[in-house]
Parts: sequence; structure tokens; C-alpha cells
Amino acid sequence: MEKTQFGKASFKYLYLWKIFVSHNKMNNMNTLLRLLVIVLVQIFSTQVDAQTTFNVTVTVNDLDSSDGKVFIALYASEADFLENSYQGTTSIITDKTCKVVFTDIPQGVYAVSIFHDENDNGKMDTNFMGIPKEDYGCSNDASGFMGPPKWKDAKFDLNQNLEIAINL
Repeated sequence: MEKTQFGKASFKYLYLWKIFVSHNKMNNMNTLLRLLVIVLVQIFSTQVDAQTTFNVTVTVNDLDSSDGKVFIALYASEADFLENSYQGTTSIITDKTCKVVFTDIPQGVYAVSIFHDENDNGKMDTNFMGIPKEDYGCSNDASGFMGPPKWKDAKFDLNQNLEIAINL
């Protein structure tokens, strides 16, 4: 009789062990499935991020001379236009032309402004009335009337790599 009870107990424990193991397998499967989903989301979000940044290539043509350097600024909003650049750089001039590339710029609306610091003093020189003495320009070849160019004239949509020519 004891032998029979031992046998029943063994089957009971074996049955509980099978349930435990199969439950752990389900948990392992659920864990693996969750990890797979997390990895896939990371991969797709990385690809989306990579696809939403672009390059803006700015070429400035017809400068008065190859002296000094050109200050080039990229603006991301009307409120910052001609005041606080999103990105800015300087460029040397070769044959009265220069070119810069702004990289990894998010999709959006932007404008570019430039000025030729011909005497290389690090600022735009103006006359006594505040009118620039040195060449300047904006994207879309925007120019102001009795004042600086307006955002609405200089802005552009960035949704692909873009090349901008500013002709002075």
C-alpha cells in the first residue's frame, strides 16, 4: 500500500513539475516576445530619426572679393531670424565664392542669412545710418526695402537635402 501511495505522490509531483516547466516556458516565450518587440521598435525609431534629418548646402556667389570670410547663419524660426541662429559658421572664400554644408538638420522651416566680412573684423560694418557697407544676403535672394529682409521672403521648407544659392 505504501508503494501505491508513493507512486501517486510521484505522479502528482511530476504533474506539478510539468506545469511549472511549461509555465516557465510560457514566461520565457513572453519575455522573448517582449524583447523582440522592444528591439524592433528601437530599430524602426532609429530609422525614422535618420530619415528626418537633412543637409542644407549653401553656396554664396559673386562676392566683391576673396578677402576676409563669409558668416553664414541658419535660422529655425521667425522670432530668431537675424538675431539668434540655429546654427552658424564662417567660410573662407575662393574665387569670390564659398560653400558650407549644415548637416543633420531636422525637417522644418528655415532661413539662411550671410554677410561678407571683407575686412575680417568679425562684424558687419555699417555706415552712420546703420546701412551695411559689406555684402549681405538671404535664402531665396530675399532683400528688404528700407530695412532687413523679412522671414516670409527668406524662409524655405526643409523636407529633403537642399542646395541653396545666394547671389550677391
